[in-house]
Parts: sequence; C-alpha cells; structure tokens
Amino acid sequence: MSAVLEPVIASPAPGDASHLLSDALLDAIGQRAAGYDRENRFFSDDLRDLHEAGFLRATVPIEFGGLGLTLPQLLREQVRLAARAPSTALALNMHLYWVGAALHLYRRGDKSAQWILEEAGAGKVFAAGHGEPGNDLGLAWSSVKATPLPDGGYRFDGRKIFTSLAPAWDWLGVHGIDDSDPQAPKIVHAFIRRDAAGHRTVQTWDALGLRATRSDDTWLEGAIAPRDKVIRVLPAGIPDDPFVDGILGAVLPGLGAVYYGIAKRAFDIAVESAKQRASPAIGGKTYAYKPLTQQAVAQAAIELASIEALVERAAERWWTGYGESEPWIAHLLAAKQHAVDGALRVVNLALKIAGAASLSRHSELERLYRDVRAGAFHPPNADAAHEVIGQAWLGVLGQA
Repeated sequence: MSAVLEPVIASPAPGDASHLLSDALLDAIGQRAAGYDRENRFFSDDLRDLHEAGFLRATVPIEFGGLGLTLPQLLREQVRLAARAPSTALALNMHLYWVGAALHLYRRGDKSAQWILEEAGAGKVFAAGHGEPGNDLGLAWSSVKATPLPDGGYRFDGRKIFTSLAPAWDWLGVHGIDDSDPQAPKIVHAFIRRDAAGHRTVQTWDALGLRATRSDDTWLEGAIAPRDKVIRVLPAGIPDDPFVDGILGAVLPGLGAVYYGIAKRAFDIAVESAKQRASPAIGGKTYAYKPLTQQAVAQAAIELASIEALVERAAERWWTGYGESEPWIAHLLAAKQHAVDGALRVVNLALKIAGAASLSRHSELERLYRDVRAGAFHPPNADAAHEVIGQAWLGVLGQA
C-alpha cells in the first residue's frame, strides 16, 4: 500500500442518490432474505432488481453508463441495503470494490482499468478471487501459481476460497504468484472471464451466517487472463501501488457500511420490541420503562453513532483526498474494524433488549446475530488491522 496518495486530478460529476433504492424495493428484498438464508440459496431476485435500479453501476462515471455517485453517497445506500439483506449487501461489496479501484485510478488520470468501468456500466458483474486457504499475507503473497505466457498473458492454477457471487460473476479478479524468477517473485493481478476455460466452482458454502452470498470455492486449472486484462505485476511483499490502494479505499469503507447497516437494523427491531412488550413486574408498562432496558438502548445508540461517524468520515476523506503526511490506511482500517467490532456489540445488546424470543429461527434478530459474526473474518482480521494501524501511526509501516 502506498504511504502517500497521488492527488486527484479529475472527478466525475456526482449523481443523485436520493432515490437509488426505493423503500418498496428494499421491503421486497427484505422479505426474501429469510428464505435465502434458510435455503442457503443465492439472492438471484435481489441481484436482478438491484441491476435494474442501477446499484451495481452506482459509482461508475456517467460517461460509461453509470450513475456517477460519490463513495459517501454509495455507502449510504449500502447501509440501507445491508439493513434488509446483509448477504446481498456484503456480496455486492465485492463487485463494488473493483469498480472503486478502477475509479480511483481513473480519477487520477490512469486509464489502465477503465475497461472495468465500461464493463460495469454495461451491466457486467465482478467478483473477487483473493481468498486462499492458509494465506495470512493477503495481497502480499499467493498460493495460486501465475505462469507468464509468451503473449503477455498469464495462466493461473490453484484454489480460491470465499468467492462471493460465485453463481453470477462475469469477471473474476484474481491474484497469483509468478515465481519463474525465484530471486524476484511477482504478484500478478488480473481478470478472468466466466466463459473462459480453466475454472470451476465447487459448492462448499454452508456457513453460520451470510449464507446467501454463495461464497463457494473456485478452482483455477489453467485459467488464462489475456495481456489486456493483466492490471498489475508487482514485486511480492507489501504492495505499494495505486491500484491496490484503490481496492482498500473501496472495500474497507464498504465493509464498514454493511456492518453498520446490520447493527442499525438490529437496534431498530430491539427498540420497537421494547416499546411493545409488556412487563407484569412494572404493572403492565412496556419494557421501555425498565432502567436496564434504557441503559442497554443508550449503550447501543452511542455505539451506532460512533460507527456511523467513523465510516462516514473515512469515506469522505478518501473521496476528497488525504493530506500527504496522513496515515490514510490507518483511518480506513480503523473505520472498518470499529464497525465490525461495534456492530457485534450492538447486535448482542439488541438480543438482550428483545429477550428470548430473538433466539427463534423465525426471528430476524437471530439471523442478524449470525450474520454479524462474519465481520471478524474479513481480511485483514482484527490482529492484522491493529498491527497495521499501529505501524502506520508509528511511521514504521513496511519496515522490517
């Protein structure tokens, strides 16, 4: 990751996000969420409706067929979507972060990933092939082999895990290691078309939460990325490149927005429950009059406010540009980490407020309780995030 961000030299005119996702659309999506979760089924109908609403091309510049929204505008819509369908919002964040990475380059005059914006504007779906079993170095390394071809393309062989959007992607962004020169291994970032040979999906996804994401395994068995779809070839190790910076600048605030949406929905359900449930112990008044309920609601409300503020601030600063000496990665990671940790605390409080009925498999809170726990596992995890944040502030990031 770059220590200093390049200045923005061009920015698409912002669009209007006020009616991107209508209440009626979100209600329909929310009504489907429990069924998708119960059946461990991909959110096909949600994807169709969100395509039609323009959500997948929200931040694509208008000149490429998008809506031209800013990152902060997009995140507000992601929060609303995540509140009704966490799996749908989380999986589509994987598409949106590729758009965000390409947009980061485009706004700086770099057209090397412009084709991503064009494809997304035309309705194509992008998925992320970054997860690998046992790889705790993330984009600094890979267990997938990238073999250079004479024409400048690369062949990829290996296993990717947690491929959200597995049934629906048109383009899969992957990274692999080119160790043809053992003294100078390289990390190759490239894209593979769905209609290309050499890849297959293995339906392994049957998880505690976020079940409708269908984050199945993908096996790459000679999958070819042509030369014009190889975005970057970087030295192995901590990446220092605007393309990778753009990935982080899109995915981390997006994750924060998703988990804030989960927490906000749980809070709203719990508060409404407290207003309705009667307590014989206080003469038939509702639980809203109980001091312990009031305390739990206050704790959750304070937590929610801090999550929202940090995610909003990080997104706004990323979009407008951090100062040259600012540890931008620390701010982005802090927003994501505080969101996933805080959302867990809010959802736990929500179940406490709502009572034992929230344990039912028919309760939305029960599903949110499971979904929010996935936040701990999105890379970088809590340990890695805190390490990088500390190193960034101490000025030793990337130093041995």
